[in-house]
Amino acid sequence: MNAEAALARDPAALVAEIEDRGRRVETPCGDGTMAWRIWGSDTGRTPVVLGHGAQGAWSHWIHNIDALVASGRLVIAADLPGHGDSADPETPDHPGISAVLAEGLREILGEGRQVDLVGFSFGGVAFSYFASYHPEFVRRLIIVGCGGLDTPQGHVTLQRVGGLEGEERRAALKSNLLGLMLHHPESADDLAMHLLVRNAKRSAVKPQELVLPDRLALVLPDVALPVDAIWGELDQPHPDPHLQEEVIRRTHPDADFRVIQDAGHWAMYERPDAFNATLLAMLDTNPDTGAEELPC
Repeated sequence: MNAEAALARDPAALVAEIEDRGRRVETPCGDGTMAWRIWGSDTGRTPVVLGHGAQGAWSHWIHNIDALVASGRLVIAADLPGHGDSADPETPDHPGISAVLAEGLREILGEGRQVDLVGFSFGGVAFSYFASYHPEFVRRLIIVGCGGLDTPQGHVTLQRVGGLEGEERRAALKSNLLGLMLHHPESADDLAMHLLVRNAKRSAVKPQELVLPDRLALVLPDVALPVDAIWGELDQPHPDPHLQEEVIRRTHPDADFRVIQDAGHWAMYERPDAFNATLLAMLDTNPDTGAEELPC
């Protein structure tokens, strides 16, 4: 068995291998630190900052990091405050989270450097508030499958996993992934289940009051910079991409809104090739002129 095949059979080893290819930076966060992972070299192109969903971590982007690095960008993936290896923020609200993000990016990139923000689900809402409070850091915002638009929620059914073992536990984990994050049974693989358990155990922030029902819709009018969006066609918690697009266009009529066909909520995991191509096309377009932006 070659090394690549061995990693595919061991989700923990695969996560560790990808993490070890980057570097870890810690910046102040509440009584502790916020953890960031960084890959690639600074070529002068706009860095990309990735924000994960609720009860997630940097690893929500595990199928996308290599493609972004190959495009010549510096890739910075956050463990948002109260998630993953990051401490709780001083205040568990959007001003508190945004203050931590601002201090961290200032330390990592220095003053005056702008980034492209790509936020999935809860991360998209958190990044939207950050963009409204600290627009000097942000060139463009791309939200991915976000709640908080005051649109009808889909029917989500989750099972209790505590106390279950063996195949019964595995079946419950797979059911939860298919009930919320993914659409196709084959997408709920060993790696997805490993990340679900690993990240949920380390999440302290309760996202509901920071997202639902309309926290994103409320802040978008204050985001005075380009906002684009990517949605899974079969997103279960936030269904009907056209309805989501309609709400976003009320404040950002020029938004580039794209749908990943045959993908659920966690579109960048379920259909990574299509998602990566879509995201890179967005990132390679100058948000001010619409012209293609070439590598330096």
